[in-house]
Amino acid sequence: MDPSELTMEQVLKRDIPWETYMTTKLITGTCLQLLRRYDNRSESYRAALLDDDGPAYVRVFINILRDIFKEETVEYVLALIDELLTANPKHATLFHDKSLADEDIYEPFLRHRNHPFLMLLKLEKTKSNFLWLHFTYDEIKHILLLWKGNWFIQEKSCKILAVVVRTKSKDGMIANGEESCSKNKLTTIDDVLNGLVEWLCAQLKKRSHPTHGIPTAISCLATLLKEPIVRSSFVKADGVKLLIPLISPASTQQSIQLLYETCLSIWLLSYYEPAVECIATSRTLARLVEVVKGSTKEKVVRVIILTLKNLLSKGTFGAQMVDLGLPQIVQSLKVQAWSDEDLLEALNQLEEGMKDNIKKLSSFDKYKQEILLGHLDWSPMHKDPIFWRENISNFEDNDFQILRVLITILETSSDLKALAVACYDLSQFIHYHPAGRIIVTDLKAKERVMKLMNHENVEVTKNALLCIQRLFLGAKYASFLQA
Repeated sequence: MDPSELTMEQVLKRDIPWETYMTTKLITGTCLQLLRRYDNRSESYRAALLDDDGPAYVRVFINILRDIFKEETVEYVLALIDELLTANPKHATLFHDKSLADEDIYEPFLRHRNHPFLMLLKLEKTKSNFLWLHFTYDEIKHILLLWKGNWFIQEKSCKILAVVVRTKSKDGMIANGEESCSKNKLTTIDDVLNGLVEWLCAQLKKRSHPTHGIPTAISCLATLLKEPIVRSSFVKADGVKLLIPLISPASTQQSIQLLYETCLSIWLLSYYEPAVECIATSRTLARLVEVVKGSTKEKVVRVIILTLKNLLSKGTFGAQMVDLGLPQIVQSLKVQAWSDEDLLEALNQLEEGMKDNIKKLSSFDKYKQEILLGHLDWSPMHKDPIFWRENISNFEDNDFQILRVLITILETSSDLKALAVACYDLSQFIHYHPAGRIIVTDLKAKERVMKLMNHENVEVTKNALLCIQRLFLGAKYASFLQA
C-alpha cells in the first residue's frame, strides 16, 4: 500500500517481532518486557502503565526510533506515541521527566540534519565508499526518511515534536537538553523549533503530500507561532509570503479550517514587529479584507478582525484600511447576528480605532477616505482653493484612482448630494491641474457629466453644467464661471 495513504488503524494492526529485535540485540530484555506489557493492550490499561512508569516507556520508544531502521517498525512506534499524546496531551510531560535528562529525545526525529552517517558522507569519495560497507540499505534509507521519507513518518514526526516541544517545564521536570548535566551535547528546544520551521516552510513551498501537506504544515504552524523563536525563524525564512496565497474565500469545511488556521498564524505574527513589516509590504491586508467582507464563518471573521485591530495603529495600515473600504465592511458586520461577544467588542473597537485614525489623517487623506467610501458631502475642503492647490498632484496617484472613483459615482450613485459634489470636484480638478481637461476627457467623464445636465435635481444640474463649461472653455474663464 502507498505509505502516504496509511492510517493509524492500519499501522497499529501490525504484529512487530520484538523478540527478534532482542535476539539481534537491537533492544534489551528490559525493553522487551515493557513492550510485552504495553503492546496490544486497551487504552485504559496503557494509560495506567503510563501513569505508573511513563518515562520508562518513553525511553523505550525513543531508543527504538534511534536504533531500529525498519520502516514498518518506525511507523508503528510513531503511531504508538501519537496515540498516547492524542489520548491525553498531558502525557507530553513524560518526555521531560528528570529521569530522561541524559536522553536526547529529539534526535531521532531530526536525524536527517546531523546524523553521523550524513556527516561521514561529506568525506572524500574514496573514504565514503568504504563507509558504505557499515550500513545496510534500510539503515541508509531511514536516515533520510524523517526528512524526505514517506508521508506517514513525516506527518507523525512533525505532530509529535510540535506537541512535545510546546510542553513547558514544570515542577520536577526539565526541558530536554536545557538543564541536563550530561557531558554529551543534546538537541535543544531551539534546535527542534528551527528544524520544524524549516520543514514547515518546505511543505508550503513544495508539499510532500498532495492534499495533506499544506493543511498539516499550517495546523502545526498555528500552534508553534506562539513561541517567539518560531516567529523569528519563520520571518527569517521569508515564510510570511508563503501564507498569502492561502488567504482566500473558502466554502468547504476543510478549506474553511485551513483559512482559519492561516489567519490565526497571521494574527500571531501581528504581535511581532519584523513580521508586521513583511505584512505591510505584501497583499496580506487586502486579502484579509476581501475574506472578511464575504465570510459568514464566525471564527474566521473573529480572527481577521482581531488581526486588523492589532495592525490598525501600526505604520500606514490605518490609511490602507480606509482605502480598502473597511469602515463600511465593519458597519455591515456589526448588524449581523454574531453569538461571540468578543467579536462584537472587537468590531466596536476596530470601528472606533478607525474613526480616531481618520481624525489624524491629513486633509487629503480625509478627502480620499470620503471619496473611496462614496460618502460625499459639502465639507470645507471641496471649495477650499488652498486644498486644491496644495494637493492637486496627489490626484495622479494610482493612475488617477480618485478621479476614476468620482466618475464611477456619477454613473452608479443615486445619492443627489454625492452626484453634485462629484461633478463639482471634477470641475475643480479641471481648473487646478495643468492638464485637467485632457485627463478628464481621456477618462471619458464628459459623456457621464452631460447626462446629468438634464437631471431633475437643481443642485446636480448646476454642478454638472459648471463641470462641462470648464471642460470646454478651460481655466482661462475659471474666475468668470465661479462668480
